[in-house]
Amino acid sequence: MTQPPSTSPTATYRLQLQPDFPFAAAERAVPHLAALGVSHLHLSPVLEAVPGSAHGYDVVDHTAVRAELGGEPGLRALAATARSHGLGLVVDLVPNHMAVPAPVSLNGPLWQVLRDGPASPYARWFDIDWDAGHGGRLLLPVLGGRLGDEARHFRVEGGVLRYQEQAFPLRPGTEELPLMRLLEAQWYRLAWWRLARSELNYRRFFTISELIAVRAEDPEVFEATHGTVLRLVREGVIDGLRIDHPDGLVDPGGYLARLHEGTGGRWTVVEKILTGDERLPASWACAGTTGYDALRHLDGLFVCPQGAGRLFSHYRDFTTPLADEGGDWEETVRRAAYEVITHDLAAEVERLVRTAARISARVPAPGDHAPWALRHALRELMVRLPVYRPYAADAGQAEQDAAMLGTAAAGARTAFRVPEEARAVDLIHDLALGRLADGPEDEGADCADFAARFAQTASALHAKSVEDTAFYRYPVLLSACEVGGAPGDPALPPEAFHAYCARMQRDRPTAGTVLSTHDTKRSADVRARIAVLSECPDRWRDALGAMAEGAVCDLGPPGVGGAGPADPMVSWLAWQTVFGLGAPGDTAAAERVTPAVLKAVREAGLRTSWTERKAGYEEAVAEFVRKGPCGPTAAPLVALDDELAPFIRANVLGAALLHLTMPGVPDLYQGTEHTYAALVDPDNRGPARFRPELLAELDGGGAPRGLSAEKLRLTATALRLRRDRPEWFGAAATYEPVYAEGPAAEHCVAFCRSGRVLTVATRLSLRLVETGGWWDTLLRLPSGGPWHELLTGRELPGDAAVGLSELLAVSPVALFVAG
Repeated sequence: MTQPPSTSPTATYRLQLQPDFPFAAAERAVPHLAALGVSHLHLSPVLEAVPGSAHGYDVVDHTAVRAELGGEPGLRALAATARSHGLGLVVDLVPNHMAVPAPVSLNGPLWQVLRDGPASPYARWFDIDWDAGHGGRLLLPVLGGRLGDEARHFRVEGGVLRYQEQAFPLRPGTEELPLMRLLEAQWYRLAWWRLARSELNYRRFFTISELIAVRAEDPEVFEATHGTVLRLVREGVIDGLRIDHPDGLVDPGGYLARLHEGTGGRWTVVEKILTGDERLPASWACAGTTGYDALRHLDGLFVCPQGAGRLFSHYRDFTTPLADEGGDWEETVRRAAYEVITHDLAAEVERLVRTAARISARVPAPGDHAPWALRHALRELMVRLPVYRPYAADAGQAEQDAAMLGTAAAGARTAFRVPEEARAVDLIHDLALGRLADGPEDEGADCADFAARFAQTASALHAKSVEDTAFYRYPVLLSACEVGGAPGDPALPPEAFHAYCARMQRDRPTAGTVLSTHDTKRSADVRARIAVLSECPDRWRDALGAMAEGAVCDLGPPGVGGAGPADPMVSWLAWQTVFGLGAPGDTAAAERVTPAVLKAVREAGLRTSWTERKAGYEEAVAEFVRKGPCGPTAAPLVALDDELAPFIRANVLGAALLHLTMPGVPDLYQGTEHTYAALVDPDNRGPARFRPELLAELDGGGAPRGLSAEKLRLTATALRLRRDRPEWFGAAATYEPVYAEGPAAEHCVAFCRSGRVLTVATRLSLRLVETGGWWDTLLRLPSGGPWHELLTGRELPGDAAVGLSELLAVSPVALFVAG
């Protein structure tokens, strides 16, 4: 194949590859996806992974394309078929970690490290602290119990040490030793899985010990782990990249610079989660983020600020939560952060404490601090960071990081009773900013190491405490509990959306945008349904009230089977979940709702958890879901669902059209060209299913029947427009807000792209109806017409002032093209 020019996609379509949906299945879908109008297929990771993996992020071999998917021949065949239909391939790349599989031999480099220890040429691949105790060994927390209790399950066979389904290499010369001496003689220490929390001495992906961090900052490691993908880029098989979890890297900016050089500048986006007003570092050599920041701005448009406040009041009356257990967003986040940093990330914190203590011992000022003070300073500083991490290696971020860490340090100092001891915060602060450097007489590179690990640990802390804990403890409006979201302040006005889009077009015009992904906790259409509740909080309260005692999960007498008292918070979450899925009272839906609700309560960690499951409680929750949200008790919610259907339609179509025409490159998750209701993984990671006959029917002149067909027609129309007129949407395009005039102007979101495309969408449609509709609200079309509406065929002159009641009489959205 010849390598095409390095152009950005007009739109990508994400496919979750897995054994049940390999390259051959993707190849069969190419004609349909080309007809839909995307320019590139976006593939989940394609390198060799743990057998049976449904996601591919657990890589075991960077040198080979995954055999279960069809291997490199299958990937090349897919690329060739895609190219013949005018499509390219974008591939998800995982630079931060590899799997610790069972058996470990699946990961060849790690196997050699376990056999040969620090002397192995692969030892530099992995982020291991060989000096962190354990007798210079790597801790492997794989045992089901304590070593003494599990010893009877060990055996030496065929030159390897076996434990249940696991197998481990033996250090040369130790094969004939007695068992306990043999175990002590290895370069690894097999340990009870619970020791990982505090004793682990390798960096991992967040808190997942089965994923060991890779040192991609090492040039040799980079070349070894990226060689196959870069070769496929050079050979024209791969056209672009999505980079998973860049915040786990030592220096994301440096990594992207090296990758940019290696790919020849191919289109690349990074899964960087921005919070608040945070910006992607300008120096990063990439098109932009994958788009969770766009998701936040899109979702926020469809949340009513006043209604969200009233919904919170009803939530508080229904659940009576403590402030730090869902009663106040900031307090809930802070408590979750303290729990994660003191418990889940204890090993990571202790590694930082050891490094800081070494530096403190040799730096009189601002050093000379006790380990406990350094530990306390670390925790108090990290829990106050408002973003995922600082970037000490990026000079362009110095001013912002200094201000952010300065504010956090001021708060951290107040946590010390003795002001003089609070000076430990100064040392941690300066180290985190990279302000201290190792001298030529110092062994190692402790200061640089600390700055990098501080940032990596901060990222893990934010992800685990906010995304994976607080989001599940604060279920006021579940649509706001999404990656990059702000549950405490979920609504955004049109002005904020327009400002974001203008900035995107100016700074990162080919960045990614998303509404649903394999990682969203609820698909866009589920969130669109739930967002309507912010417009009718009293109806939601009344629907729950109509169920009387059946609205609350009754767990039985305290202490019986670990169940405890009733749990109104999980009840609120379950009712919103089933409403978002569009399945209240549907008994079959319990098979999907129950796992999602159980995952939520385990992640929340208040009544049960992944590691401390309370069987009685979980059984009671499952039974409540079956009889309540998915049972006959849900009758009032079924009625509410019917009443809100027109307003759900407006949200679904409005979010879809805005996403497809705003600045950036839209990424469609598999199946989302239709209405797509999915909950948190694994519910949203099943094999893709396609219905090309429905698109063919619409293309043949058939009228859309139902919301799903409406969404399909809208999606195909917008995607084809982007494909046929890329200059209207790309880097050289323009973005101009278009404002309605009149009493209902705030319910209209409109913008013009390059003077040729006009997008119009309705927001807060239920409130619009309740206040009397559009009345005499007008939208003045830009000059340069006539304007042709692609969904209905209407034509209007340029500069015309059109009543929105007329413009949006048939549909809550409109897509015009000039000329």
